[in-house]
Amino acid sequence: MISLTGLTKRFGPLTAVDGISLKVSRGEVLGFLGPNGAGKSTTMKMVTGFLLPTSGKAFVCGYDVEEYPIEAKRKIGYLPEGAPLYGDMTAAAFLEFIAEIRGFRGEEKKKHIACAVDLVEIADVLYQPIETLSKGYKRRVGLAQAILHDPEILILDEPTDGLDPNQKHHVRGLIRSMSQDKAIIISTHILEEVDAVCTRAAVIAKGRLVFDGTPAALEMRSKTHNAVAIRLRIPRAGEVRESLGAAAFVARVDLVGEADGFANLLVLPKNGRSIIADVSELMRTRGFPVEEVQVERGRLDDVFRELTLRQ
Repeated sequence: MISLTGLTKRFGPLTAVDGISLKVSRGEVLGFLGPNGAGKSTTMKMVTGFLLPTSGKAFVCGYDVEEYPIEAKRKIGYLPEGAPLYGDMTAAAFLEFIAEIRGFRGEEKKKHIACAVDLVEIADVLYQPIETLSKGYKRRVGLAQAILHDPEILILDEPTDGLDPNQKHHVRGLIRSMSQDKAIIISTHILEEVDAVCTRAAVIAKGRLVFDGTPAALEMRSKTHNAVAIRLRIPRAGEVRESLGAAAFVARVDLVGEADGFANLLVLPKNGRSIIADVSELMRTRGFPVEEVQVERGRLDDVFRELTLRQ
């Protein structure tokens, strides 16, 4: 559905995007991650035809975006960064304008607008000027125009920016439901978005692709993946820490905090393997009383920093 080959964009001496190659298939939600200034928005602007690449190619549903821009754009729903809208229009007038640009007329136009309004839940602000809307509602109007023509491909730049927790939950659910028959790219620096909606993650730093894989594979790169967190009373913490630290399957044991008479330990495994069964057995055989034990999946923020700061 989307194929990028050696996609590069230079602005004078600055290389904003440096040879990115990746593919996105129908049914995938790709989380496009990176720090501010990494080249995420520039890449998405090239995919959607708003910027021409310096070199490389972007294909949408088989169409070269540079050679067949109109055919490619018909396939795309695009929510740009900041969702620029016509502030003096009402939301209803704006969506009518977008529907007509997309070629809809009469009952078909009404049907598409009604469907988009219902999906993003903006019926109560339809007849307000866009400039009077909150940031969250502006974002949802922007999302409505992106999905209005039921495109095969969605390119969403920070889709939950400015939304409150309830609105974020709704939009993420909407993205998941739409993903079954679409290819979706979500540009974000919010790591929780990866867990919430993405089937795949790509990390970009200084214009270069530094990771492409599943969210689970990204988590596995964390030093705390499969670590075991233990909460127990302080008087036994030193003894437990010493016993676990001597175990062959443990890399190290960190004391991560003490409060209200309890200590929290983090047991880091050797080679990232699962050690919960071994830790539980050691605690049982030594008779160590614990209040709580849980397995860490891995900390995406640690992996994100490691991938993006070392470039």
